[in-house]
Amino acid sequence: MREIYDCIGIGFGPANIALAVMMREARFGGNVIFLERSLEPNWQPGMLLEGSDIQHNPLRDFATPRNPRSRYGFLSYLESVGRLFDFLNLDQPFPPRTEYAGYVRWVAEQFAETVSYGEEVVSIRIDGSRGADLYEVRSSDGTSRFARAISFAPGRSPLMPAVFSNANDKRIFHASDYLFGLNAIEREGAPERFAIVGASQSAAEIALDLLGRYSDLQLNLIWRGQGIKLKDTSPFTEHIYFPEFVDYFHGASENLQRNLSADLWRSNYGSADHDVISSLYLKLYEQKVTGRIRIHTHPFSEVTDFKREANRIALSVRERNHGISSTIDVNGVILATGYRNFGATEGRELFHPLLKDVAEQARRREDGSLYVARDFRIEGARRRDLPPLFVNGLCESTHGFGDAGSFSLLSVRSRTIYEALTGYLLEAQQAAE
Repeated sequence: MREIYDCIGIGFGPANIALAVMMREARFGGNVIFLERSLEPNWQPGMLLEGSDIQHNPLRDFATPRNPRSRYGFLSYLESVGRLFDFLNLDQPFPPRTEYAGYVRWVAEQFAETVSYGEEVVSIRIDGSRGADLYEVRSSDGTSRFARAISFAPGRSPLMPAVFSNANDKRIFHASDYLFGLNAIEREGAPERFAIVGASQSAAEIALDLLGRYSDLQLNLIWRGQGIKLKDTSPFTEHIYFPEFVDYFHGASENLQRNLSADLWRSNYGSADHDVISSLYLKLYEQKVTGRIRIHTHPFSEVTDFKREANRIALSVRERNHGISSTIDVNGVILATGYRNFGATEGRELFHPLLKDVAEQARRREDGSLYVARDFRIEGARRRDLPPLFVNGLCESTHGFGDAGSFSLLSVRSRTIYEALTGYLLEAQQAAE
């Protein structure tokens, strides 16, 4: 008889790493396995750019806000690698992104025995053939596993503009794959012309990186608005990353949640930090001084079509306000266009593709997306309970800005999920007895 797991974790990125830490510190007695499609633990491997830093307080890590004495906190990592005093002497608020990637790997490696790397999940369905409903999790190699509960944390789906949605082309790639995509293009020769679509932090960082890598590169920056906006980093705005804001947001109506998200959008999206904006704008100014033009900006513009010819891509670009069209020839296109949240509007998805079978039996919101309870569990439709499936790290549309790619509330969320998970398992055990 096949083993039945108490919990299967889909993905072993930051969200489920934080849950694994919580489980160990709480001495979870059940059996758990995490399935991760990458071959090894990593964090943002396509965006580990020289000189880039993280954008959250480093103590908002896997454990510290929940348990300041945790041996899995960022300060414990620094002490273990002999860099604590060097970090304390660092004259900047945030550590390099490469440093935090090292921290993520350091924690993840301490849970290697519970992780199956190189395993991609292809389906999740409910199996009622064994009495109590279980989840069957099937991987691409045909392996099936059964679980009483799931922590679903594969990361959000990249947002690809509609014109590129079916672009199966290695020269067009999302910003999250920047370094990998660039390496693939370089194998066929150094690029001469690039385009970046989007006005985000990633767009600015990639622009600076490309300009530093290739001294003769021509770079086109395509923005839907006037340019790259300054991120809202007011300490008052930062209260949206406090635990109590999750209660406030989740308790609001769907319409109010949408209004709140629109009002607070620049706290995390469609904007960038002052340092990268200043660096990029200085380069734009310097080229006016020298007359050596390398950066071409296209404000209020969007790509309407593209055509691939050999190692170049012809982009059809339209200025949105006056309808003026032009063509830009490039060797590659980087889409710094963010990720999909749950919802029915443009750029969103009703649910993650891996949840399609579960979604058929799940409760929905007014817009058709999944209803996610305060404890991050998907509820069944028509009052029929589903086995617990916790959506871990994809719930920005239902729980607010601290619940997507941010580290801010990882540790607190892991406690909420853990307590709900263990409560369910205890109830199920008592019912069986």
